[in-house]
Amino acid sequence: MLNTLDLSQKMDKKHFSRARGERMEKLGELQRSLRAANVPVVITFEGWHGAGKGVIINSLVQAMDPRGFKVYTAYFPNDEERSRPFFWQFWKKLPAKGSISIFDRSWYGQIVNRAARGEINAEETSRAFNDINAFERLLADDNHVIIKFFTHISEKTHKKRIKANVQDLDKNMRPTTEDWQEIGLYKQLFSLYEEMFSKTDTVYAPWAAVEAEDENYAQIKVLDYIINVLAKKLTQVASAEKKSGGAAKKAEPAANSPAGSADAPFASSVLSKVDLSKTIGKDEYKEKLEEYQKEIRQLQYKLFRREIATVIVFEGWDAAGKGGAIKRVTANMDPRGYYVTPIAAPGAIDNSYNYLWRFWKEMPVKGMVAIFDRSWYGRLMVERVEGFAAEGEWRRAYREINEMEEQLINSGSIMLKFWLQIDKEEQLKRFEERRDNPLKNWKITDEDWRNREKWDKYEPAVNEMLFRTSTMYAPWTIVEANCKFYGRIKTLKTIADAMKGRLK
Repeated sequence: MLNTLDLSQKMDKKHFSRARGERMEKLGELQRSLRAANVPVVITFEGWHGAGKGVIINSLVQAMDPRGFKVYTAYFPNDEERSRPFFWQFWKKLPAKGSISIFDRSWYGQIVNRAARGEINAEETSRAFNDINAFERLLADDNHVIIKFFTHISEKTHKKRIKANVQDLDKNMRPTTEDWQEIGLYKQLFSLYEEMFSKTDTVYAPWAAVEAEDENYAQIKVLDYIINVLAKKLTQVASAEKKSGGAAKKAEPAANSPAGSADAPFASSVLSKVDLSKTIGKDEYKEKLEEYQKEIRQLQYKLFRREIATVIVFEGWDAAGKGGAIKRVTANMDPRGYYVTPIAAPGAIDNSYNYLWRFWKEMPVKGMVAIFDRSWYGRLMVERVEGFAAEGEWRRAYREINEMEEQLINSGSIMLKFWLQIDKEEQLKRFEERRDNPLKNWKITDEDWRNREKWDKYEPAVNEMLFRTSTMYAPWTIVEANCKFYGRIKTLKTIADAMKGRLK
């Protein structure tokens, strides 16, 4: 790709000044239109040190309202970012609807830099590019505009500019050692960049290579490209609104399906195979409880020392015992090494981002245990059944969630997912107990009773969720929870076994 560029491209100062003025005015108009249309924009700049990325970004932002964009330098992650799953740092910086995030280096720069220095091998590099494709596809499917630039200069110019930057520290915000190292790695980086282009140049997020020997030419090419992409996006938005008759409405569950799908109910019944008659006696329960709680505490310390993060998800029917299971899991753990995140309905800020944004923010640092009391799987249950997500959105979420969990695994995390299963009769018994017990009636709400009435609508959605998102790397554990004692011990044992398995 880079060998095809004509690096002799130039633009004289007179033509540049006039062209830049025209384009800056147009870009300002487009930014305002994007904000009105609630379209988020992600712009990344990759390229050689000394290739003028800073100059180009400065030129770009001069045209825009500073309240509507943020610029991030992502080449050197800080200590916290290095301690989290790889994509955590970028999810934190994604734009809200109608805003723009500009990255001076991005997810690409960090991967290529690590590969060039031998920190990751060829297989890990290829897997990282696949993860990046999944990440960008998710954003594109969620109406984000993704624009990716690579600023290219010759090896001779590269060396010359780095020397000039080192001599003039006022123009260089990066550690000069990194610049010098890149000189020695030019040919190796060139090959890695070509691999990056071949594996991540997609329909939904194509690369734009910029001939950057001449800064004037490079600035205008970038501005022209951005203007064309954004104008095209706004045309598509206007066309979609015209077809739909205006603003998008809340998705409605389909009348012909108990799960809110336009298709027939999901045929495979995972839950029907669950044996809810499984029980355990009180004495054995107490013995096993103490045994596994002690073991999990010891394993927690070992995982902390090895800097291995653990993500545990609890889903299940209302009153299935999620809270009780979490309480027993954490009872003997060091509270400095875990946290529990209860998930409720998304708020206004959450809804201004992709639905996974609020969960990525809670992903743990290395060595920590993050426990989710309900999770991203709400997309495939509540949002699906109640019509808060359109069919295309929740169907897409099967793939998106699987890919997210694979990214967590690829970042070194342990991933555990529990579905606590009870039958309708047991749920009613527990509801009535909560209602009649003054010490427990805070646990029961009108919404719980409403959800119970929709059991037959939720069950096909749960079956399909368990079937489509139980993967080799992140399988579901279905917990037979009619007997609370049995359910808790199975949960504790599964966690202990997974932690031990990772430490082998």
